[in-house]
Formats: sequence, C-alpha cells, structure tokens
Amino acid sequence: MPDAPSRIERVLNLLALLLDTRVPLTREEIVHEVGGYPAQISANRRAFERDKETLRGMGVPLTTESIGDTGELGYRVRPDDYYLPDLGLTPEETAALRVAVSAVALGEVTAHGEGALMKLGGITTEPVAPIASLPIAPALATLFDAFRHRAVVQFTHRGRMRTVEPWGLTSTRGRWYVVGYDRDRQAVRAFRADRIDGDVEVGEPEAFTVPADFRPDDHVQSRPWLMGDEQPVAARVRVDAGHADAMLAELGADATVIAEHPDATVIEVAITNRAAFRVFVLGFLDHAEVLEPAQLRDDVVGWLETVAKSAS
Repeated sequence: MPDAPSRIERVLNLLALLLDTRVPLTREEIVHEVGGYPAQISANRRAFERDKETLRGMGVPLTTESIGDTGELGYRVRPDDYYLPDLGLTPEETAALRVAVSAVALGEVTAHGEGALMKLGGITTEPVAPIASLPIAPALATLFDAFRHRAVVQFTHRGRMRTVEPWGLTSTRGRWYVVGYDRDRQAVRAFRADRIDGDVEVGEPEAFTVPADFRPDDHVQSRPWLMGDEQPVAARVRVDAGHADAMLAELGADATVIAEHPDATVIEVAITNRAAFRVFVLGFLDHAEVLEPAQLRDDVVGWLETVAKSAS
C-alpha cells in the first residue's frame, strides 16, 4: 500500500487531535488541522471516513455529536472513555510505551489493527503477535513528543551536535529514523534514533511548520548498495566541495562524515553490494573518488579501465 506511511502518521495525528479537543470538531476543522489529507473536498471526505473506521477498528471510542442548532456533526474522543486506569508508569515509560503501541497498532491499519489498542499505557488481556520487531531507541519517545509539538531538538548523532526540526518519524529495515530540517546544514536529513548519544534537548513548541507535501519515507529509502549478500565493508569516498551535500542526501542516515576540508569531504558508508555502489559513485563523475578499502578501489579502477579499453 504506497500511501501507508503517510496515512499512519495522519491517523496518529488525528487521534491526538481528537483527544486534545474539549469540543467536537467538524470534518472541515479536522482536515485543516491534521496534515496529509487531500485538498479536494470529496477526496478528503473519503480519506477521513477511512481514518474514522481505522480508529474504531482499533477500539478507539470515537464519538459523533451534533453541533448547535445547525445539525452539523462534530467528532472527538473523550479521554475518560479512552485512557486506561493509572498503571503507575513513569512519564518516560508511558511515552516509550505509547510509541511502541502506536507503531504496532498502525503498522497494519486494517486486519491486525484490532489486536493492539493505541492507548497511552494500553494493554490487552490476550497476547498479540507483533506485526514487526522494531527496537525502541532511548531517544525515540522524546523525539516523538517534539514532533507532536513542533519543537526544535538538539542531540549528538555519531559524535556531532545537530539542531533539527523533527518533521516526521518513520522506520525501515528494523530501524527508527527522525527526519527533518537540519538547521546546521540547511537541508533535510534523516537520523537513526539508535545512533543518538545522550539526552535530546527539546525547545519551545510551535517553532516550525512542516511542509504540506513532506513524507519522511521519501528521505529514508532502500539503498541499492545495501541490497546484496556480500560481506559488509566500510567504503570511504572523497567527494569534491559542492557535491558532498548531494552525496550525503542520497546515502542517507547511515553515512558518516569522516573529514571535511575546504576542497573535499571524506564520507564513510557500509555497503553489501559493490556493483551498485560503484554505479552510485560513478554518477558523480570525476567529483568522487573511492579511497578505501583497497579492494573496492581496485574494483572501480579496473572496471573503468575495462570500459576505456572497450571504447577505444
């Protein structure tokens, strides 16, 4: 289902909005507040109806009420009907559990969604088979909260301090990522949550606006150089100044900047498909050079020599 990632985030935001409101909200108000709905009225009406059914299928007590004398319908989720009794969890445990349950409940928004309630501190009387096994990084709960409140975060990622607007969270290949605008590099970047060291500092709420067409999964895609069964190697590439940001954007959160110089940057990334990585590097023409390991460098040089001979 191609639109599943964006819908997962949309349904999660819809539930949060309906829980926060003290008065019922109309469909128009909800569509305006929750990102991800189509602009066309007929299309966003259908999308909203599907999202309502998803919530109800997960056991969320969504109520429908008449607003004033107009007869217009409004929607909300009463916290007393939704939340479980106090489980005696710490705030950190509650936040982490909310992320975990949300991930499992929304990872399959139809058939298996009934098996897990997206409740803060929610539990079920029967064991539920997990849809996917995703490790919960220590920073994930804080990042989720910052994303919900549109708060800028600061954290250390692989030894470097980052200042990021968390535009979204997503998971792929069993890893969680926070995706957003890196204020230091002035570009959209993805960061693996389990590679964040120490605490995450959270700024004031409502500090930024997420672009309407933003999808975190567009920035955390499957990389062809990882689609192989070769022994993993750490490849180091030297790329000219002016091209480093483009390479980092394509390599994604798994890449590491080893050294930065005025004229070039050295980048390291793990690969399991040498042929695919060779094609990627050659796309930068003479602006990129494989440095290590020696066997990988020899492979690229040998391939170029073969091509040159065949063309002569």
